[in-house]
Amino acid sequence: MFPIHDENPIRIKPIVTWVLLGLCIAVFLWQFSRGNQGLAESIYALGVTPALLFDFFVQDPALAWVPPEVTVFTSMFLHAGWGHLIGNLLYLWVFGNNIEAAMGRVKFLIFYLLCGVAAVFAQALPDTDSIIPMVGASGAISGVLGAYILLYPQVTVHVIVPILLYPMRVQLSALVVLALWFGMQLFSSFMSSGEGGGVAFGAHIGGFIAGIVLVGLFKRRDVPILIPFRDYSPLLRGRARKL
Repeated sequence: MFPIHDENPIRIKPIVTWVLLGLCIAVFLWQFSRGNQGLAESIYALGVTPALLFDFFVQDPALAWVPPEVTVFTSMFLHAGWGHLIGNLLYLWVFGNNIEAAMGRVKFLIFYLLCGVAAVFAQALPDTDSIIPMVGASGAISGVLGAYILLYPQVTVHVIVPILLYPMRVQLSALVVLALWFGMQLFSSFMSSGEGGGVAFGAHIGGFIAGIVLVGLFKRRDVPILIPFRDYSPLLRGRARKL
């Protein structure tokens, strides 16, 4: 399920969201320009490796570009491939601007980074001796999704749902879209338990929960939590069309 648009207009220019998008793209282009070996080196040098973060492992001096503590932040701007990058930025593009508007630019940036930190530790703490590096903006973006589900659950979101070979455009409430997304992270985390590599589902779950917990501290006072809906009946709107 891929969100492409939400019916939630804003009255500000989401500059921080644009900057975060631009930084992720610029950093990945730099990674990509270094070739396959350079891409791998950047991931091992600037990604978060739990065993390094918790001092259970000694980094190769050639890859010790920054202290392990700094990788908690540098990892948020790295990606492992085009699909990884595009998927993350799509969610940030659709949902980030409204959360920035609800918090203000400075608070939104702090909120984003804190959710990213929470996501790192949610993934790293259960497996502190792992030597597999973590990269990607998805932990921080998961925090944005957690904030969105509390602030704008009734907003209509346009999503692409691949059904067999036919992509369908469907309109659902944000509550349904994000609850399904979170449910898939929980299920995938359970199913992938004990496997090496792959997707850091624990980071997604941790970031999402951090967003729910922190949104009340960072939103503007005039922005209510759990905006009441007049009618829950259109949660699953029966409109779909092929693209």
